[in-house]
Amino acid sequence: MIKLQVIGNLGKDCVTNTVNGKNVINFNVAHTEKFKDAQGNQKDKTIWVECAYWTDRTGIAPYLKKGTQIYAEGTPEVRTYPKNDGTTGVSLTLRVLNVQLLGSRGTSDSNAGSSHEGPSYQQSAPANTVPSASDITEPVDDLPF
Repeated sequence: MIKLQVIGNLGKDCVTNTVNGKNVINFNVAHTEKFKDAQGNQKDKTIWVECAYWTDRTGIAPYLKKGTQIYAEGTPEVRTYPKNDGTTGVSLTLRVLNVQLLGSRGTSDSNAGSSHEGPSYQQSAPANTVPSASDITEPVDDLPF
């Protein structure tokens, strides 16, 4: 499995849809890197990632507003599409498995500029198969060092 992790700001408010009876929250995340070109000029490069979060836990949707900084992880997909000029365009999409609110852009209130950690949502994973400490029957004095 290939895993993609994205930290960035939402480009617009999320949209919640129902597709074939399942809920999906769609949003896009932008990450801008600053770098210097060969002449020493400061440049910006922004990468956009389209995200689809298939979940019944849509409680996070009201918090996914334009400008909010989030962390999202999941499996990446590259999609191609025909452009108006006849060439083929490419976009990076993410099937989200976990999303966490990191903060928002400053507003004019007294908390401007502060970052608040918000709720975290993730898909339920299969049951953990690692034994608990009480299930281990090996002697504890058998240390490997």
